Amino acid sequence: MKILGTGSALPKRVVTNDDLAEFLDTNDEWISTRTGIRERRVLTDETLQSLAETAAKNAIENAGLTPQDIDFVLVSTVLAETLSPALAMDIQPAVGLKCMGVDLNGGCTGFIAALAVAEGLLAMGRARKILVLSAEALSRFSDWTDRGTCVLFGDAAGAAVVGEGDGVKDVCFRGEPRREVLFANTDPGNSPFAVDPRPACFLKMQGQEVYKFAVSHSFRDIREMLERAGLQPEDVDFYVLHQANMRILEAVRTRLKVGEDRFPHNIERTGNTSSATVPVLLDELNRAGKLKPGCRVILNAFGAGLCTGTALIEF
Repeated sequence: MKILGTGSALPKRVVTNDDLAEFLDTNDEWISTRTGIRERRVLTDETLQSLAETAAKNAIENAGLTPQDIDFVLVSTVLAETLSPALAMDIQPAVGLKCMGVDLNGGCTGFIAALAVAEGLLAMGRARKILVLSAEALSRFSDWTDRGTCVLFGDAAGAAVVGEGDGVKDVCFRGEPRREVLFANTDPGNSPFAVDPRPACFLKMQGQEVYKFAVSHSFRDIREMLERAGLQPEDVDFYVLHQANMRILEAVRTRLKVGEDRFPHNIERTGNTSSATVPVLLDELNRAGKLKPGCRVILNAFGAGLCTGTALIEF
């Protein structure tokens, strides 16, 4: 499998740390020094579906294809605007697609998980061109009274079109069931038969536990992938990691002993957009002309579960 094109889309509303300070007991210094985030994009009168449609169109155009060339759609999302039908089907009329599509929920590792599923479909001959898309609206289930979590998140959509080739060299997933560290319940509904209805679907997180897991496991997975490929850390041009916290990015980079230029980031502008962080950043690199032929990129993400996903790609 190889990546043929990329695309992304962000909401129009920019929410700065100063904006949050108007209704939360916080300030720009408190947020930026702890997370690296200075602003994020948040949905207002737009929909997550409209973001997904824009990212999809951009990726197909960037690949030099038409919607009719796409055989399958895979969408990574934690919470779309409808539980059913899948967002992968809802976006099709506006994009001009006419093919099967399914959603998957891999948390923040969703984009890499979707790439692995796409690789399997291509290997089986079930499709030749696949749209892989991540669309996330974490602002819709963040607790905006909790300064420890809501300041972290934003909304976005990122996409890639993949096809047959030899660009994806390795993909690895791991999981350690620790639900209490990072989770969000679904809406409890109003069943009169429910004995213990679930609480509201706000995202809950134990920040220190997530930090320790992310740093140790991301470094481990990247190091082992490099060893399997017979590569040294400096042989990789870019490490595109999940944009959750600048301190996490710096800790992993320091352990790998590579320069800052190999660890691109946009968290200061977008915040944590769950599984969309990796494809959005990948699209930024692509459109800046940095993903040249032969360029090696490692994708890495961690998320609820707890789980990690890593991929080695050569463009």
